[in-house]
Amino acid sequence: MNWHPIGDISDIPLLGARCVKTPMMKIAVFRTDEHEVHAIENRCPHKGGPLSEGIVHGTSVTCPLHNWVISLETGKALGADEGEVRVIQIRNDSGQLFVALESLVMVAAE
Repeated sequence: MNWHPIGDISDIPLLGARCVKTPMMKIAVFRTDEHEVHAIENRCPHKGGPLSEGIVHGTSVTCPLHNWVISLETGKALGADEGEVRVIQIRNDSGQLFVALESLVMVAAE
């Protein structure tokens, strides 16, 4: 696996997110209240809202535009809503965060 550094976990506030721009897509990187990190495509499946600006709760994020709730673990819309975003592989190595370049290439190819 080819990992690309994207910053430090301290760059992301607890229950917050940061947007990382790559040549292929924008990625939303989230930090839960348990200090877990998750990375998903920064585009709500409903109307393309910026998920990185949403409200993080548990292992989900609520889109700031129309309140769709997206699982940070699976990328799927929760509740009655249907749709999903891509989940990007992320690694936390002693606070340094890395995303898998292969997963970005696979996402761009689909």
